[in-house]
Amino acid sequence: MGIFISVPVTIECIVGALLFTAAYAAVFPKYLGILQSLSYSGGRLFCWALKRGNPVRNRTLLLFMLCALSCAVLALCFAFAGRYAAVISLAAYIIFFVLYAVADKKYALRVPVAYTPRLKRLYGTFIFISAVLVYLAFTLLNFADAVYGNVMFGLLKYLPLSLFVPMGLPILALANLAAKVYEVPHNKSYIKKARAKLAASHIVVVGVTGSYGKTGTKQILKDMLSAKYRVLATPRSHNTPLGLALTVNSNDLDNYDVLIAEMGARRVGDIAELCEFCPPDYSVITGICPQHLQSFGSIQNVVKAKGEILTATKNCAVIAPDCFDNFKDYPCKKIAADCFSNVRPTCNGTSFTLELGGQKAEVFTKLLGAHSASNVAVAAALAYEMSVSPQDIFGAIEKLDYTEHRLQLIVKNGVNILDDGYNSNIKGAQSALEVLRLFGGKKIAVTPGLVELGVLEESENYALGKNLVGLDQVILVGDTLITPVRNGYLGNGGDRLKLHAVSTLFQAQQLLSETLSSGDTVLFLNDLPDTY
Repeated sequence: MGIFISVPVTIECIVGALLFTAAYAAVFPKYLGILQSLSYSGGRLFCWALKRGNPVRNRTLLLFMLCALSCAVLALCFAFAGRYAAVISLAAYIIFFVLYAVADKKYALRVPVAYTPRLKRLYGTFIFISAVLVYLAFTLLNFADAVYGNVMFGLLKYLPLSLFVPMGLPILALANLAAKVYEVPHNKSYIKKARAKLAASHIVVVGVTGSYGKTGTKQILKDMLSAKYRVLATPRSHNTPLGLALTVNSNDLDNYDVLIAEMGARRVGDIAELCEFCPPDYSVITGICPQHLQSFGSIQNVVKAKGEILTATKNCAVIAPDCFDNFKDYPCKKIAADCFSNVRPTCNGTSFTLELGGQKAEVFTKLLGAHSASNVAVAAALAYEMSVSPQDIFGAIEKLDYTEHRLQLIVKNGVNILDDGYNSNIKGAQSALEVLRLFGGKKIAVTPGLVELGVLEESENYALGKNLVGLDQVILVGDTLITPVRNGYLGNGGDRLKLHAVSTLFQAQQLLSETLSSGDTVLFLNDLPDTY
C-alpha cells in the first residue's frame, strides 16, 4: 500500500493521465463531426457506428490493436528497467494517437467539422470526462499492482488503457448527454429569442420546403426578389430551428424587407415546429419524392409533413405543378407554377418559355437540367405574386448562377465536371444523367447510389443502375449501396468492362486521372453522407 500512495506514483498517475488524455483527445474530432451532423443524437451516433463496413470504426479498432500490441512489446523489451518499464510503455499510446490524428486528416469528412460554441463545449466535456476516467484507471491499475500484482502485472499494468480506444464512442455519448443539461435549455432560449425578434419585426417571411430543390430555389427566389426588396435568406442548407434562429439572431431585421427561410424535415411535425417559430406569409413547395423515406416511413407522411407549411401560410403558396394535386385540399390560397413551357435543356444551360401576368418571354439560364426550369418557374410565380415586375424577373433569370454541389458545372483542364454531390434524389439523379448525355466526349458517372429511401432503397438503386447503361464509364464508390446499382447496370445490358467499383472517392479520382482527357465529362452523382 505504501507504494500506491507514494508521491512518485501519485505524480506518475497525474502526469500519465494528462499526457494520455491530451493525445487521446486528438483521435476523436471526426466522431464529434459525425455527432454534429446527426444533430447531436447519441442514438443515431450508435446506429452509424454499427453500420457494416464503417471505415471510421474500422480504423479506430485497428488503432486499438496497434496500441495494445505496442504497449505490451515496449513493456517487455524494457523489462530490465523494472517498474519504469510500464511508464515507458505509455509511449506507445502517445505515438500511435498522434500518428492516427495526423493520418486521419487525409480522410476528410464530406461536411467539415464546424467548431461552433456548442461543439467546443462538447469537446471540452469529452476531454474532462476522459481525463477523470483515465486518472481513475491509472490509480486503480497502480492500486491493483501494489496489492495483488506480480512482476508480469507490473510490466503490463498499463495495457488495459488500450480499451479507452473502443470506449471513445460511449464516452462521447456520455459527454453529449452531460452537455445537454446545458444545451437543451440554452437552445430553447436561443430559439425563443429569435421568435420574439421575428414577432417584433415587420419582415415578410417566405418559407421554402420540398423533397428536393429547396436550396437552389431559395437562391433563385432571393435573386428575383432582390430587384424590389432587401432580402435575407438562410445560408446554405440551414433549415432547422437552430439554423433559422442563427440567421435571425445574427442579423438586424430592420435592414431587410423579406426573410426567405428554408424549411427541412425528416419527420411529420418538423415543418409545423418551424412554422410555429417562423410563421410564413408566403410559401413554396418545390416538389415531392421519396426522399428521407427512411425516417418518414411512407410517401404519405412526406406529403403530410410538407403540407404543414400550407396550414401555417398566411397569404399565398406556390407549388410545383407536378405535385400540386397532393395539396389541393389545403385551405390556403395556392398557385400551381405551371407558367413555363417548351423546355430545351442543353449542355450550356436551359431555355424555356415563361409567362407572367399575360407577358410571355423566351428566357435562358445557365442552370442545367429540365428540372431547373421548374425551380425557376416556382420562384418566378411567387416573385410575381409578391409584386416584382415580369421584366425584373426575366432579367434576374439571365443572371442566375449555380448553387454549389447542385448540378454545378466546373471546367478544369478542358474536362467538364458536373458536381451533383449534395444528397441527390430520384428525380434529380434522372435529370443529372440526362444532362450528362448532352455533352460530347466520353461520359462518365461516379456514384455511391441513392440514400435514405427506406424500403425503396434497393429498387430505386437498381433503377439507377439501369439508367447508367450506355455511358462510357461507370464508377461505383463504397460498398453500402453499390450492389443493387451494379445489378441494375449489368442486368440491363451494361458493359462489365466499363464498370468499376472502388472503396473511396479518392480512389475514384485516381482512376479518373488515368482516363479523362479534354472534352470529356464526369458526373459526380451524390456523395454518401458521412453518417451513412
